[in-house]
Amino acid sequence: RNWIQATFTLNPAGPLSPNNQHDHNTCEGKDDKLAVDMSQKKSESEEIDLSVDFSNMFGTSHYLNEAQIIRIKAKGHDFKIKMLAKEYQHTCKSTGLMLWESAQFMCSLLAENPSIVAGKRVLEMGCGSAGICSMVAASSAQFVVATDGDAESLDLLRQNTSSNLDAELLNRISIRKLFWGDEDDVKAVRELSGDGAGFDCIIGTDVTYNPDATLPLFKTARALISDGGDAGSKAALILCYIQRRVDEDSILSAAEAQGFWLVDKWINGVHESNGIISSWFRGNDVCGAFRNVTLSILYFEV
Repeated sequence: RNWIQATFTLNPAGPLSPNNQHDHNTCEGKDDKLAVDMSQKKSESEEIDLSVDFSNMFGTSHYLNEAQIIRIKAKGHDFKIKMLAKEYQHTCKSTGLMLWESAQFMCSLLAENPSIVAGKRVLEMGCGSAGICSMVAASSAQFVVATDGDAESLDLLRQNTSSNLDAELLNRISIRKLFWGDEDDVKAVRELSGDGAGFDCIIGTDVTYNPDATLPLFKTARALISDGGDAGSKAALILCYIQRRVDEDSILSAAEAQGFWLVDKWINGVHESNGIISSWFRGNDVCGAFRNVTLSILYFEV
């Protein structure tokens, strides 16, 4: 979604001609009237202060009392997710209060391929308020830690998990604040991985859209991923995203700087994977419902 917002005011010097020059003929002999008009417009402009309106639009109130419920279906799962109503999404500061396409895509892949996370210690970074990937992963993972840096998103995430999961699955999910780059947050989350060993699988969906957050993302993932494992079961960082402000080369460069190397890549309809990711689509039609999704797998090598 691309949103453009602008404020326009009347030009007191009059209209522009086709060559973008002021038409002096229209103003000739009307200096007195123009002075009066400018005075009136100045008075009027002083009365119209849009700063308050824009401040309210992008304020902290997200009208969650009027949130909408959407239904998300994946193989063996049927979630009813509470999220920010659509009419407020374009002026909301917190991206975590919305459900992004890549999260739905990854949710479907995990549902079709539980072996991706089966028996593993799973961390989801930037999961937002929906948590659908974490909830699907909880069905087969050893345990899941769902994280986000936004407090309001985490509050709504707790509501969504408690209303969609039974007691057994709820016991497999921990919800924690994780602000990328915050040492206290990183330490607290790593302690949840079991003896501080780190996580076997880290998932992130649409977490690469902000250029300033790309490096903190990979630094945090590096600090939380497991250093153990053998050649056949190395810990993996799985990113699923639609390319926005950050190009793929920048993402891979930031990943490599933190010790990650690209093992496999799949771009819907453009680039087939080397085998790992393509195997996830056998016998299902997950990719048929989604377009423009770039799915990358990055393995950390000790």
